[in-house]
Amino acid sequence: MLLDVNVTFGAVLAVLLVLAAGVVALARLGRARDTLIAGGRAAVQLVAVSLVIGWVMRYLPLLLAFLLLMYGVAVWTAGRRVVPAPGRGWWWAGVPIAAGVVPVVGALLLTGLVPVRGVALIPVTGILIGGALTATVLGGRRALDELETRRGEVEAGLALGLPEREARLEVARKAASDALLPGLDQTRTVGLVTLPGAFVGMLLGGASVWEAGAVQLFVLVALLVVQAVAVAAALELVARGRLARPSPARL
Repeated sequence: MLLDVNVTFGAVLAVLLVLAAGVVALARLGRARDTLIAGGRAAVQLVAVSLVIGWVMRYLPLLLAFLLLMYGVAVWTAGRRVVPAPGRGWWWAGVPIAAGVVPVVGALLLTGLVPVRGVALIPVTGILIGGALTATVLGGRRALDELETRRGEVEAGLALGLPEREARLEVARKAASDALLPGLDQTRTVGLVTLPGAFVGMLLGGASVWEAGAVQLFVLVALLVVQAVAVAAALELVARGRLARPSPARL
């Protein structure tokens, strides 16, 4: 095992979490409580998943239900981050996630590269949903922030005769593209700066370094596709007003 799960492990983990929250508090970043809650939730959720996932993988209906649960949680999380006001179209955040993940997973299943077995399908789909979630949140938030900051430019474009969608795209496109940077940087620096989870997991599972490298490359390239589609879809929804924040006057 990479780590021994014992009392020392738990103590060090708790200290690291408190340290992270302490740094956030000292820097007045306003997310100290969120940091503690995120760490606590991660612990509880991973324990629950560890208990359930072995059982879920044995039955196809339960496997599909688990994948839908993963998707549902991702949509809820993305929607709340992009459109924080309740009841104002947060569910549209499910479109970019599905648009990025479903075609890629479908292609992998049809070509047989990923078998219809939980041991392969759950981690691959989970990685892709996670990547689409991050891209949707970053792309949507950056696009909406830019539209709020540069509202005058959108109005100027409308005055010049541009359709509303085009005027919003001209302002928001560059900002939304920043959501691709984490994935691009991870792909550019793989093996030089970090050894991502798929690579390390394959090695710990007994695979050769070549097999581990091939799987990691596959995951990174698939993520590039998923994130590109998710950002493009999120930007389009923002431009069409489907993903939108309420105006200050209506709050």
